[in-house]
Amino acid sequence: MVGMTRNDKNPQRGANAVEVRGLVKHFGGTKALDGVDLDVREGTVLGVLGPNGAGKTTLVRCLSTLLVPDAGTATVAGYDVVRQPRQLRRTIGLTGQYASVDEKLSGRENLYMIGRLLDLSRKEARTRADEMLERFSLTEAAGRPAVQYSGGMRRRLDLAASMIGRPAVLYLDEPTTGLDPRTRNEVWDEVQRMVAEGATVLLTTQYMEEAEQLASELTVIDRGQVIARGKVDELKARVGGRTMRIRPVDPGDVPGMAQALATAGLDGVAGTQAVPDEGTLLVPLLSDEQLTAVVGLLAARGYAIADLGTYLPSLDEVFLAITGHKATPVADPASAEQTEEVAA
Repeated sequence: MVGMTRNDKNPQRGANAVEVRGLVKHFGGTKALDGVDLDVREGTVLGVLGPNGAGKTTLVRCLSTLLVPDAGTATVAGYDVVRQPRQLRRTIGLTGQYASVDEKLSGRENLYMIGRLLDLSRKEARTRADEMLERFSLTEAAGRPAVQYSGGMRRRLDLAASMIGRPAVLYLDEPTTGLDPRTRNEVWDEVQRMVAEGATVLLTTQYMEEAEQLASELTVIDRGQVIARGKVDELKARVGGRTMRIRPVDPGDVPGMAQALATAGLDGVAGTQAVPDEGTLLVPLLSDEQLTAVVGLLAARGYAIADLGTYLPSLDEVFLAITGHKATPVADPASAEQTEEVAA
């Protein structure tokens, strides 16, 4: 965990809170980052996805000044990550993959200490600490040493610490790994609250539901390179486009409906699938016009439709199609490195 404060007076901030060009980082003979380009618009969440060893953690550590890139440039909140690291650290927040709170201090003391290090007044630090303890359901345990916390509680405390200073840019590297669903939802709520207040978030995650819930745009990294980017629906459309699921009033009509479409000469319906066991028909869609034509044809042939809807491929399917890998726990080279001590 690294907690920093937002600097709303920084005159250099523009439309992009994060701008990365040609970022390269080696670990011995391994090129963890191989010319990464990245933009994160202010007040948005960018989800960074990638298979095992893709370089996501290395990217986060370079952008948070914990690692120095070997080549390329990166500007965060108007500050150069290499030339202006001290200024940048007061503008960002970071939660890494593992909680790093002071186990000898209580939960409240951890948060109060970080608030004071971020130049909050004593009163403001106490108020903000209590606020974050409540938001992450830690109020009852606030006076206990962190060493007595469960792993999930330490994780929540670490997340609270990274957010206590209301950072302008927040890095969340696998933030909800190991958390129960209720706590995960609490984290999501807090991230959305911060974004609504103007913060920018760069999120790495292996939870596809998390990416869809939080991210307005996605970047997919594999072998240290960006291989895809775009909004969630745009990436889904790239992989397979939309599919219409039709359920007739009479499930026995499914084969006849499939035959009617197969012989109608409509564009794009050759991939239509009848699913008799479910009483549904799956029709690939190329356009809104095609949707109208399919529904019109079936109505003209006298088929009564009980329900229909369209859907895009799941994000899991997108991930697999783009990378050729299933989503797996992160283990890129930076994950094995010991985090450097960073002066405030």
